Amino acid sequence: MIRVLLADDQSLVRAGFRALLDAQCDIEVAGEAADGAEAVRMVGELRPDIVLMDIRMPHLDGLAATRAITEDARLNSVKVVMLTTFELDEYVFEAIRSGASGFLVKDTEPDELLRAVRAVVGGDALLSPGVTRRLIAEFAARSKEPAAATGLSELTEREREVMALVGMGLSNDEIARRLVVSPLTAKTHVSRAMVKLGARDRAQLVVFAYESGLVRPGWLG
Repeated sequence: MIRVLLADDQSLVRAGFRALLDAQCDIEVAGEAADGAEAVRMVGELRPDIVLMDIRMPHLDGLAATRAITEDARLNSVKVVMLTTFELDEYVFEAIRSGASGFLVKDTEPDELLRAVRAVVGGDALLSPGVTRRLIAEFAARSKEPAAATGLSELTEREREVMALVGMGLSNDEIARRLVVSPLTAKTHVSRAMVKLGARDRAQLVVFAYESGLVRPGWLG
């Protein structure tokens, strides 16, 4: 059973998400938080699998709350997906850099929300849609100049190649087709790169790919 914590200061938004999620046989809402501080406290108490976190909340915003959760080693298994009203949210890239596994706009179709929850808990990141790739590229372009990510020198040439393709938004199947290898082999290279770089998930691997200069925003087209 996938356990979800809803963190949003709007009770109607939480109620809508709860009704959708609780109707699924494999998902349940473990709790609700009305602000970031409450979300951090409840994550520590409930240890949900995933938090759907609004970016703009009182007392402690979603960005600070996400950082508090992802920096706590005891909560390493908890995934955070940011919720935003607008696709072009200025905090999106910083949220992913802080450890969020991706983001969703609040008017996402119900089926897409459910797929997203299951995908993130399964170890994927919400980085496949073209709009997400463009957003990450845009915010990466505003970040610091590329700097070698810790552990990058430990990657093999193939692992660097795979990491660059992950940074361009390719799925494991797409990487496999590009490199003419099996999807399992592609997945193995991605996993090894994540371990060597200390990346929490695929989202952080994308961030490392940009920050190390393996991928530049202009490459996405």
